[in-house]
Amino acid sequence: MARKVRLMQSRGEAAVRAWRPAYAALLAGAAALLPLREAQAAMNFCAAPALQTSERTNAEPGVKALVANVQAHLNQQAHALAKLHTEGTLPHEGIYDQSVEAEKDLDLLRDAALAWRATSDDRFLKLVDRLLYAWVTTYQPSFNPIDETRFEGLILAYDMTASALPVKTRNATMAFLTKLASGYIAQIDAQPRPLTGTFRNNWQSHRIKLIAMAAFTLDNRKMINAAQRLFVEHIGDNIAPDGSTIDFGERDALHYVTYDLQPLVMAALAARRHNRNWLQEKGANGATLLAALNWLVPFATGGQTHEEFVHSNVAFDAKRREAGLPGYSGQWDPKNATELFHLAARLDGRFTPVALQLAPTPPAWLAVCLPLPAR
Repeated sequence: MARKVRLMQSRGEAAVRAWRPAYAALLAGAAALLPLREAQAAMNFCAAPALQTSERTNAEPGVKALVANVQAHLNQQAHALAKLHTEGTLPHEGIYDQSVEAEKDLDLLRDAALAWRATSDDRFLKLVDRLLYAWVTTYQPSFNPIDETRFEGLILAYDMTASALPVKTRNATMAFLTKLASGYIAQIDAQPRPLTGTFRNNWQSHRIKLIAMAAFTLDNRKMINAAQRLFVEHIGDNIAPDGSTIDFGERDALHYVTYDLQPLVMAALAARRHNRNWLQEKGANGATLLAALNWLVPFATGGQTHEEFVHSNVAFDAKRREAGLPGYSGQWDPKNATELFHLAARLDGRFTPVALQLAPTPPAWLAVCLPLPAR
């Protein structure tokens, strides 16, 4: 009997020894899956599905143009910098030119991700991976929203490709976006209320865009709630009940109304993917983003005109006018609002006629990202 027990024990130990490598492998596999599960992007800002084979050859011109442009840059090396700075400077001053050149990577990232989504061509995914990893491991956030507003392209690229990227790139990007969004939230929350200066004007719109887009793609509930809280606060701070904005009062320029509203529309589009309607969220004064867009419509359709920057109280506007930069004198060109209204049309179909009047086709990236206007 004792011998039989020892034999059974011996067999049991042998079975455990035989199972141990498989068990260890299973644990390792499960551990490897954890970052995958945690790193899935959740926003799904772009609705564009992969095109069917029959569609690829007949894709609309916007899709073809975008894919062709990305193909021309497949071997491009990243221009990632530790710092970007264009705010308050003119071309050829400081690192303005170098920053503008580097920022092209951020648009290329977005377009490469869209090209991958549209074609399933892994070459585009590899380009996203290379550029994304270079940027999130090189760039150090300055929390200047004017310098960093173009990072929306990086966020969109991650949002579209997260599930297919290497774990190393996903985790580095998650860490970067968490640092970016939490830093901006802390910066705003540290300000005394009521908010003033650049925490009330277009700068705040760009902060909120970056916070919202990062929060929703990370699916971070705490950040999402902060984004919504700050969005509503900013609507009340920046927009009057009649839809006019603080920026119009300060700069006497529709250029800055567009610059102020477009990031808010991007934030609202990110929120919409999570069934939140920010277009009609009311600020403390009853103002809404919808009212601000409606305020701009007569200017966009040509019913009203405006001489730009005539009474601006910001010295830099005069400096840019004297430097001969386009758009800083003379009548406002409604085409300045083309992308804004094509984006707004994705929130509310009532803006579609305005968008189509400004341009019969949306910017190429938007045609691929959100091909159909909101219904």
